[in-house]
Amino acid sequence: MNTTRQTDYRTRMFARVLGPFLVVTDAAALLRTPDMRTVLSDFTSSSLWAWVAGAFVLLAGLIVVALHQIWNGMAAIIVSALGWLVVARGVILLAFPGTFISIATHMMDAGAWWKAICVVFILLGLYLAYVGWMPDAGRPGSHATTVRNLPRAA
Repeated sequence: MNTTRQTDYRTRMFARVLGPFLVVTDAAALLRTPDMRTVLSDFTSSSLWAWVAGAFVLLAGLIVVALHQIWNGMAAIIVSALGWLVVARGVILLAFPGTFISIATHMMDAGAWWKAICVVFILLGLYLAYVGWMPDAGRPGSHATTVRNLPRAA
C-alpha cells in the first residue's frame, strides 16, 4: 500500500468515527438545549467531573494528533484540526476548569451562537461520515480494479 493510500485510509477511518460522533452529540445538544444549563450545573457540582472528563478528552485528542497529522485534503484537514481542538479542550478541562465553565456558560448565554456552532459541527460530522463511509468505487480518484484470469506467458 503506497503512502497516499495509507493516508487516505487513515483519514477515512477517523472520519468514520468522528463524523457520526459529531452528528449525534451536537444534534443531542441542540435537541436538549433547555436542559444544557442543568447538565453544566451538574458537571460543575464536583471538580472530579472536570478532571475525569478532561483526562479522557485529552487522551482522545492525543490519539488523533499522534495518528493523524495529515494536512492535505479537506477531510484530512478537518480530522487533524479536530484532534488539536480536542487536545486543547482536554488541557483546559484539566488545568483550567473554571475557564472551561465560563466559556461554556457564555456560549449558552449567546443562544443563537450556541445553536449555530452546533449546526456547523453537525454539518462537519455529516461531511466526515460521508467521506468515511462512501464506497471506494464512488470516490474521486479511486480506481476499482478487477482481477481477471489471464493466460500465463510462459
